[in-house]
Amino acid sequence: MIRVLLADDQALVRSGFRALLGSQPDLEVVGEAADGAEALARVRELVPDVVLMDIRMPGTDGLAATREITADAGLETVRVIVLTTFTEDSYVFDAIRHGASGFLVKDSEPEDLIKAIRIVHGGDALLAPAVTRTLIAEFAARSRPGPGTARALEGLTDREREVVAQVAAGLTNEEIAGTLFMSPTTAKTHVSRAMSKLGARDRAQLVVLAYESGLVRPGWAT
Repeated sequence: MIRVLLADDQALVRSGFRALLGSQPDLEVVGEAADGAEALARVRELVPDVVLMDIRMPGTDGLAATREITADAGLETVRVIVLTTFTEDSYVFDAIRHGASGFLVKDSEPEDLIKAIRIVHGGDALLAPAVTRTLIAEFAARSRPGPGTARALEGLTDREREVVAQVAAGLTNEEIAGTLFMSPTTAKTHVSRAMSKLGARDRAQLVVLAYESGLVRPGWAT
């Protein structure tokens, strides 16, 4: 069972999400929050598997709450999906940099929301890879790669660097395996080792590091 917490300042939105997720046999809504401070408190109390986090909320917003959650070692198993609109791209990028596992547009189709929760909980693929890659590339293009981030990649093997580049292209482990002629299990092992060496919380952060380090550049794979 995947335990989900809903954080949105609109009760009607939370009610709709609760009804939708409650219809799925493998999903359970374990709590709700109307602002970031309440979300943080509820996450610490309940330790859900996935948090659906609205960015724009009164008081402590979703971005601040996401930072607190992902920085808490006691909540390392919690995954955050940011709920947004396309007009809040800068907030989404900042959220991903600080540990959010991906994002969804608020008017996404119900089946996309359900699929996203399962994907993030499984940790196997980045949400909406093409869109997320474009978003990260856009903001990565605005700043030069930092020497510290570039040096971090020196600890990776050549194969691990190749795999990280494929992750940045939005490929799943199965797709990486096909591209680099290895088994999906081997691809998964390379991804896990790269994440461990780079201190990346999940694949979303691995994508950010790939761009910020200069390993890949905006527009290299569209």
